[in-house]
Amino acid sequence: MIRIKKEMIVVGDRVLLKLEEGQDKTKSGLYLPASVREKEKIAMGRVVKVGPGYPIPNPNYTEDEPWSTPKDPMRYIPLQAKDGDYAIFLREQGVEVEFEEEKYLIVPQSAVLMLVRDELHEERGEE
Repeated sequence: MIRIKKEMIVVGDRVLLKLEEGQDKTKSGLYLPASVREKEKIAMGRVVKVGPGYPIPNPNYTEDEPWSTPKDPMRYIPLQAKDGDYAIFLREQGVEVEFEEEKYLIVPQSAVLMLVRDELHEERGEE
C-alpha cells in the first residue's frame, strides 16, 4: 500500500503561524464575537514553520546561458523566527489558509514585531 504524505513547505521570507485562540471574554466579563477579534491589528501565535529566508543572488549565474543549471545551490539569509517561537505580529499582513482542517496564518517576517523563544539553560550550583 502506498501512502501519500503531504508536507507544508513555506517559501522565501514567510512564516507559518498557528493563531492563539484569543480571549473570548474581556476583563469586565463581556464576551467578544469572532468578528471583533479578527479586526484587531496585532495578533499572537506559535511559529509552525519558516521559509528558507531571503535569497542571495548567485554570482555564478551568467546571462549567456540562462537555461544552464547553476553550479552552486541557492543561498539564503536565514530568518530570525524559528519553529516553536511565540510571535506577536501585524494581523492585517497575514493570509489565512486551511490545511488538513487546521487554520493557519502566513505572514512575511517583516510583519513579525516580536518573538519569544524558550531556551533551556543548565544552572550549575556552587561547589
